[in-house]
Amino acid sequence: MDSPRGRILLMRVGHDEGASLSPEMVMHFDRCLGCMACVTACPSGVQYDKLIERVRPQVERSPLRTRRERAYRRAIFALMTHPGRLRALVPGARLAPRLAPLVGSERLRTLLTLAPPTSPLAAVRRLPRTRRSPAPLRRGTVAFMQGCVQRVLFGDVNAATVRVLAAEGWDVVAPRAPRCCGALPLHAGVEDEARELARATIAAYEGFDRVVTNVAGCGSAMKDYGYLFADDPEWAERAAAFSAKCVDVHELLAEEEPQAVRHPLPLRLAYHDACHLAHAQGVRVPPRVLLRGIPGVELLEPAEWELCCGSAGVYNLLQPEAAARLGERKAQNLLATGADAIAAANPGCALQLARYLDLPLYHPMTLLDLSLRGARP
Repeated sequence: MDSPRGRILLMRVGHDEGASLSPEMVMHFDRCLGCMACVTACPSGVQYDKLIERVRPQVERSPLRTRRERAYRRAIFALMTHPGRLRALVPGARLAPRLAPLVGSERLRTLLTLAPPTSPLAAVRRLPRTRRSPAPLRRGTVAFMQGCVQRVLFGDVNAATVRVLAAEGWDVVAPRAPRCCGALPLHAGVEDEARELARATIAAYEGFDRVVTNVAGCGSAMKDYGYLFADDPEWAERAAAFSAKCVDVHELLAEEEPQAVRHPLPLRLAYHDACHLAHAQGVRVPPRVLLRGIPGVELLEPAEWELCCGSAGVYNLLQPEAAARLGERKAQNLLATGADAIAAANPGCALQLARYLDLPLYHPMTLLDLSLRGARP
């Protein structure tokens, strides 16, 4: 029952006359990563991603969650999807891993050890709302989605992304609102909050022809708004139009011949496929093309590329033991490549892998930005 086929069977049983959710069913649904590797692998094209995302809100609406469990889940989203609250906690991020051994809960220990050593100054630094391209060949204007966790803990990645887009001929507009696209609650079944954030995102970006993201989880959620609102007569058309213009930054850059000069970056680099990029969005080739386009980069492929690292949105905060086993397995596969560094295009993956790897972790946009500026990691 912990396989995709088993869970689909449980979904069917749940529709039988007189049937209702049971604690055992909830356990098997909760154990699903939502990594969507089964969607990539399925020769029959079964849309398991759509099925599990319909089931999870039903689980959250059921009376089977304890008050303690509901409170813990609410706390996660009350923190993670609010950049202002995250920034307030950054000064204590360096202390958090030291406190982890003193905490009795495996879940809270995981939460504390995930905190990266972000400086308070970096956490509060803001992107300019508009950046004009200095490139001789201007390609148009794009809107850039800053993300919630990304803008606070990985603001340097956002800054690098904007510089790369500008160097390649794009004027970039980076609105500060909304605070979150709703990806984290959407993938966990917190449907009301996800819909509210999705509506705010659609409204904020409707005036743009293309909306760019550098976060795998955000991109997969935003491209799925059309499905999320398919039964909503007020928002269905607007959501579908919005999803159609969403693009991952790697896709956008790979569409055109590069015009900015790449300087050498001698690096043996292993590329980690974020599940919501490789499986949910089907974006596997563009990041590799961009990384191989950097002179001096030797791109290495780890074994079991299709397996999740265990982050999976907030899975590592809800199922820490299973997530840890996956994180260790992924780390061993990456280390076996003999790489000097790892490239990963999702903040959740970066936070998870940093627990198990003593290697530098870079977003591909950071490496591309370094190459364009002639700088070194």
